[in-house]
Amino acid sequence: MSRIVVLGDVMVDVVARLDGPLAYASDAPARIAFHGGGSAANTAAWLAYAGARPVLVGRVGDDERGRAAAADLEAAGVEVRLAVDGERSTGTCIVLVGPDGERTMVPDPGANDGLAAGDLSDELLGSGGHLHVGGYSLLRAGSRPAAEAAIARACDRRVTVSVDPSSSALLSRGFLAAAEGAGLLLPNVAEARALTGGQDIEAAARHLAEQFPEVVVTLGAEGALWTDGRDVVRTPAAALGEADGGGEGGVVDATGAGDAFAAGLLAARAGGADPAEALAAGCRLGARAVGTPGGRPAR
Repeated sequence: MSRIVVLGDVMVDVVARLDGPLAYASDAPARIAFHGGGSAANTAAWLAYAGARPVLVGRVGDDERGRAAAADLEAAGVEVRLAVDGERSTGTCIVLVGPDGERTMVPDPGANDGLAAGDLSDELLGSGGHLHVGGYSLLRAGSRPAAEAAIARACDRRVTVSVDPSSSALLSRGFLAAAEGAGLLLPNVAEARALTGGQDIEAAARHLAEQFPEVVVTLGAEGALWTDGRDVVRTPAAALGEADGGGEGGVVDATGAGDAFAAGLLAARAGGADPAEALAAGCRLGARAVGTPGGRPAR
C-alpha cells in the first residue's frame, strides 16, 4: 500500500462527557478525560489502524504535551514529522460531549497556526503517494499559506490530494479557492451546505464536483455518497454493533467520526477499492469511532 501523508493539526483534547445540558452560569456535572486530538492527527491514527502507512506532518509546542502527543502517535503506528514551535504551545481543544454523543469543540490552535511550508519535506511527496490535508490548516490564517503551498507542490509532483473541510462554522466560499487542486473533497452535510448554499445534498455534491473531480459527503446515520458530477454512489451507514472491532455499543462520542471515515475511505482507495467499496470501508471505521471515547482508535 502506498504512503499517505497527512498534513494538519495536532491537539490535546480535554473531553468533558456531560450528564445533562449545560447550566449557564452554574454547574454541569461531567466526566473529564484527556485524549489525543486534532483532525489530521486523528485521521493518521485511524489510517494506521486500517493498515495504511501514514505520515503525519504538523507542528507542536516545545512542551510536555507536544512530546506526549508525538509519542502517542508513534505508539499507534504513525510516522511523525512534527516541527517544534519555540513560540507557541501545543494546540488544545475543549470538547463537550452531550448525553447523545454529539460534541461541541472549543479549540486553541497554538502551534498549529505556525505551520510552515518547510515542515513538509519534498521527499514525502514521492510518486504514487497521496496527500490528505486537514481543513483546519486551510481555515486558519497562520497556517493557510503552508497548506496551500503543500497542495500546489503535490499537484506539481502528480501526487493525489484530498481535503477535509473540517468545520462548517468556520467555512466561507474562500475555502474552495484555498483547496484548489485537490482531487477529492470530503465534506459532511453541514459543510457541503455551507460551501454551496444549497439544502439538497446530492445537488450540493454535484455542484462541488464542478471544481473537484470527486466529492464524498458523509451523511451521518444515513451513510455517505460519492459523485464525480455524473454518477452518484450511495452507501448506508454501518450498524454500530457490526463496526470493525465492535466499539462499546451505541453512540458514545462522535469526536473523530469524520476523521475515521476519511481514513477508512483513503486506506481502501489506496488498496484499489472502487467508490462503493471505499464508502463502505469509511462507514465501518466511522461507526467504530462513534462507539469509542475520544477521537482515536482504542488501544
